[in-house]
Amino acid sequence: MAGNDWINSYLEAILDVGPGIDEAKSSSLLLRERGRFSPTRYFVEEVITGFDETDLHRSWVRAAATRGPKERNTRLENMCWRIWNLARKKKQIEGEEAQRMAKHRLERERGRREATADMSEDLSEGEKGDAAGDISAHGDSNRGRMPRISSVDVMETWASQQKAKKLYIVLISLHGLIRGENMELGRDSDTGGQVKYVVELARALGSMPGVYRVDLLTRQVSAPEVDWSYGEPTEMLTPKGSEHFMDEMGESSGAYIIRIPFGSRDKYIQKELLWPHIPEFVDGALNHIIQMSKVLGEQIGGGEPIWPVAIHGHYADAGDSAALLSGALNVPMLFTGHSLGRDKLEQLLKQGRQSREEINATYKIMRRIEAEELALDSSEVVITSTRQEIEEQWRLYDGFDPILERKLRARIRRNVNCYGRFMPRMVIIPPGMEFHHIVPHDGDMDGEVEGNEDSPASPDPPIWSEIMRFFTNPRKPMILALARPDPKKNITTLVKAFGECRPLRELANLTLIMGNRDEIDEMSGTNASVLISIIKLIDKYDLYGQVAYPKHHKQSDVPDIYRLAAKTKGVFINPAFIEPFGLTLIEAAAHGLPIVATKNGGPVDIHRVLDNGLLIDPHDQRSIADALLKLVADKQLWARCRQNGLKNIHLFSWPEHCKTYLTRIASCKPRQPQFQRSDTMLEKSDSDSPGDSLRDIQDISLNLKLYLDGEKNEDSGTLDNVLDSEENATDRKSKLENAVLTWSDGTLRDVHKVGSTEKADQNTSAGKFPAFRRRRHVFVISVDLDTITELLENIQKVFEAAEKEKASGSIGFILSTSYTISEIYSLLGLGGLRATDFDAFICNSGSEIYYPSLNLGDNPSGIPFVSDLDYHSHIEYRWGGGGLRKTLVRWAASIVNKNGKSEEQMVTEDEERSTKYCYAFKVKKPALVPPVKELRKLMRIQALRCHVIYCQNGNNLHVIPVLASRAQALRYLYVRWGIELPNMVVFAGECGDTDYEGLLGGVHKTVILKGVCSNARAILHANRSYPLEDVVPFDNTNIVEVTEGCSSNDIRISLVKLGVLKG
Repeated sequence: MAGNDWINSYLEAILDVGPGIDEAKSSSLLLRERGRFSPTRYFVEEVITGFDETDLHRSWVRAAATRGPKERNTRLENMCWRIWNLARKKKQIEGEEAQRMAKHRLERERGRREATADMSEDLSEGEKGDAAGDISAHGDSNRGRMPRISSVDVMETWASQQKAKKLYIVLISLHGLIRGENMELGRDSDTGGQVKYVVELARALGSMPGVYRVDLLTRQVSAPEVDWSYGEPTEMLTPKGSEHFMDEMGESSGAYIIRIPFGSRDKYIQKELLWPHIPEFVDGALNHIIQMSKVLGEQIGGGEPIWPVAIHGHYADAGDSAALLSGALNVPMLFTGHSLGRDKLEQLLKQGRQSREEINATYKIMRRIEAEELALDSSEVVITSTRQEIEEQWRLYDGFDPILERKLRARIRRNVNCYGRFMPRMVIIPPGMEFHHIVPHDGDMDGEVEGNEDSPASPDPPIWSEIMRFFTNPRKPMILALARPDPKKNITTLVKAFGECRPLRELANLTLIMGNRDEIDEMSGTNASVLISIIKLIDKYDLYGQVAYPKHHKQSDVPDIYRLAAKTKGVFINPAFIEPFGLTLIEAAAHGLPIVATKNGGPVDIHRVLDNGLLIDPHDQRSIADALLKLVADKQLWARCRQNGLKNIHLFSWPEHCKTYLTRIASCKPRQPQFQRSDTMLEKSDSDSPGDSLRDIQDISLNLKLYLDGEKNEDSGTLDNVLDSEENATDRKSKLENAVLTWSDGTLRDVHKVGSTEKADQNTSAGKFPAFRRRRHVFVISVDLDTITELLENIQKVFEAAEKEKASGSIGFILSTSYTISEIYSLLGLGGLRATDFDAFICNSGSEIYYPSLNLGDNPSGIPFVSDLDYHSHIEYRWGGGGLRKTLVRWAASIVNKNGKSEEQMVTEDEERSTKYCYAFKVKKPALVPPVKELRKLMRIQALRCHVIYCQNGNNLHVIPVLASRAQALRYLYVRWGIELPNMVVFAGECGDTDYEGLLGGVHKTVILKGVCSNARAILHANRSYPLEDVVPFDNTNIVEVTEGCSSNDIRISLVKLGVLKG
C-alpha cells in the first residue's frame, strides 16, 4: 500500500493546485518545451508514469467508497477514474508498440534469411564477421577511421596531393535560419546545432585544397519577422584561420550559402510543414546546379560542365531533396541524419502520452521516416557522429541491417556477386571544431591575476565574477556541467553525487550552466521541474557556497567558462543518460579540461581518441562521485588527461574532418550525366531547316536506339511484314531490334536527302529533333486511367483546349503514363493520332523515355519511336536486376486468396509488359493485395532498392529503379534538353497511381481534372503512411482544378488563369 500512499499524496497535491487536469488532458499531458510551468501536469505525469495500473484502480475504488457530499471528494473520485483510464491507455499503447517491434524483428530475420539464401555462395568467415577483428560492421577500426597525425607536415603532404583537383560539392540544409555570421542559434527549435554545423562544414570544405567551390543550399526567407539577411539569394562564407590551406582563389571559387525560394515567400515555415514544398526546392536547386556547372565549366573545365562530385543532404527533408537531385543529375549522394525520425517515434511511443496517429499529426513523423528511408536507398555514404547512432538508431530502419551490411561488405571485398543487393556505407566522422582562436593557459588563478608593468594582467571576463559570487572559496577546483535542465541530461544525479560525497564537497565546487532564464514560472514544464529539483537538492545537502547556477550567460561567454574551470584545475562532466555525440566534451578538451562522461553514446568514441578522462555509468551515483574525486585529487592523473586532450584534439579539427570527408567522397564511384550535349545546338534552335536537326543528332552522338519492347501489336501492319508472327518472343525481340538498327543506319544515310526538303510539317519530328526545344510551353498529360478509351478522351480535350497554339508549334505535348510503348502505339492508332503529335513519351511509370521518330516516307519498317538509352544509364543506379525479379516472383507467389480448400493467386508476373528496367505484375483483386508501403518495406529489408508503384487503378504493379519516376523523367528532360520546368504544365486526375504525389509539386504548373481517377484514392491511397494533404501543396497558385466533367473550354480557361494561354 506504500505505492497508494504516494498516489494519494499526488492526488491531494493536484486538488490543492486547482482545476488544472482539463488543461493537462487537452495537451495530451505533454510537458512541452513551451508555456508556463504547471504543477498539475507535473503531478499527473508522476502518477501515470510512476505507478502500476492496479494501484491507480485501487485508489479510484477507495475514492468512490469514501465519497461524501463535499465537492472535493467528488472531484477526487472523478480525477482518479480519469487518471486510471489514462494509465490504461498508456499501457495499451505500450503493448501495441511491443507487438509491432516484435513483428518488425521477425520480418527482418525472415528478410535476412531470404537474402542470404538468394546469394548462392556459402558464407565465409569474413561474411560472418569477427567480434575481435571487425570492431565495426560499418567501417574500419578506430585507428583506420581516425589515424593519428603526428605533425602538421603530414597534413601539408596530403594537401599538396589534392591541389590539382577542382571539386564542386553541394550541401543541403533546408529548415531553420541559416547565415554565415551572427547565427541566431536557439531562436527556435529549427535553428540549432545543425545550422552551426553545416555552415562551418561548408566554410571548412571551401578552404580545403582540391575543393574549388562549395554551395550550401537552403531556403530563402523574406518574412517580416526575420532579419533581411535571410532573404539574400547568395552569401559568401569568409574563411576563418585557414590561410594555410587556401588555394589560389578563382572567379567563382569558395564557399557560399545559396538561398532557393520555395514555399510561401513572406512566411517562415517550421520544418514539419515544409514537406509539400520539397519538390519546388528540388526544381529550383536543380536549376542553380546546372547553371553553376556551366559557369564552372567555362572557368576551369575547358567548356565542359563541372558537375558536383557529391550532393550531401542534412536531416530528413534535405535527404529527400538530395535523393531527387542525385537521381536527376546522376551524381553520388551523401547523407547525415542529425536526428532520426524512427528514434524519435520510439521515444515518444515509450512515453505513452500520444498514440502513433497523434504523433504523426503533430510531427509529420511518417513522412520524415519515409524521407530517411529514401535517403538510405539513394546514398553512397551515410555519415554519422558515433557508433551508437549506427547500432541503436539506424538499425531501426527497414533499409539498413548491420548484419546483412557486414555480409554484403565482405562479398564486395572479395568481388563476389551480391545479386542486386546494396547497402549504404556507414562512416563515422565526428563533427569538426574551430580551434585556432583557443589558447589554453597554464597556471592557476593567482598566477593569472598577477602582472607587471610591462604586461599588466587583463581584466577577468564578467562571467567569472557572475559564477564566483556563488562560492565561499572560489579557488577550489571547479566541476563544470554545461547542459539545459532536461531530465535526459541527468543533472539531478550529479548534484546528488556531489552532495553525498563529503570528500568531493570539501575539495571542489560545482558549477551548473543550465541555459538562460528570467523566472522559473516562465520556463517550460520539464525544465522548470528539473531546476526546482536541483534547488531542493542544494538545500537538502546544504550546498550553499559550493554550487553555482547563474541565470544568464551569452554564447560568447562559454569559452571563458571553460577557461575558468581549467584555471582552477577542475573537471568537465557530461552525465547524460545517452549522449548522441558530445560536442561539449571536445570543447572542454580544447581548453585543457579533463572529462568525466557517460559511457552511453558518442563519448565512448571521443574518449577512445582523446584518452583524457574517465567514463561513468550515468545511473550509478557512486561511480560519478568516485570518478570526479579521482580526477580532482590525483594531480598527476589530471595533468596527464589534460595533456592527452590537448595533444590529440586536432583529430576533431575541421581540416581533419574535411580530409576524412573528402577521402570518403573519393571512394565513391564517380557518376555524372552520361550524355554529351552541345550548348551550341541549343543556341541554334531557331533554325527552321529540317536537316539541322539531323546534323544535331550526329554532332552530339545521341546514342539512341530504336526499338519496341517486343510485344506484337495488331495495328502495326508494317511490323508484321518485318517479323514472322509465329516466332517465339525471344527471337521476335532479337529480329525486331536488328530491323530497327538497320532502319537507324538507313536514317543516317538519308540525312542529305531529308535535309534538301524545302518545307516540312512543323508538327513532325523531321522539322526539329527533339521538337520541344522550340516550344514555349510543354503540356505533360499524366492522367492515370485504367482504360485506353478514357485516356484518349482526356487527350483530345487537352489538344482541343490548345488547338491554335498546337497548330502554330508553340506548344508541345508529352504523354506520361504507366503503359508500355506498344500499348501507346495501339492507343495512337485507336484515336487516330500520330506519334509526332507528341514530343516525347514517358512510359512504364517513368522507366522509359521515347521520342517520335523521323517521318521518312521510305522507311520500310514504319517504326515511329526512338528510345533514349542515355536515360537508362541515368536511372540504373542500384537496380537489382535478376536478384530483384527473383524476390518479386517469390513474393507474388505468396499472395493468395484462400477460399475454402482452393487458393487463387492474386499477383502474377506479366512477362509481356516487363522490360529491362520495369518488372510488371498483374493484380487480380487490388483490395486483397498488401499496400505499396508493405512491398516497399519488404524490398528494403532485403537490401533491394527499387520504386514500387501500383498503377491503372491497382490492376497492375510496376517495380522500377529507385530513382526513376514520371516526375524524375521530367527533370531528366530538363537536364538533357534544357526544357525549362516552369514552362511545363502537368495534367493529372483528382488522384492516380501511387506515384501521383510526385507529379503535383514543383515549379511546373498543374491542372487537376476533378472526377478523373477519383476512385484511386480509396483503392490505392487508403493505406498510405501519411495523407496526401501533408505532402501536396494544394494551396499553391501553380495548381488549379477543373470541375468534374469539364470540357475543352474549361481546360482552356484554367490555362489562361495560369498565364499559359491568352484569353
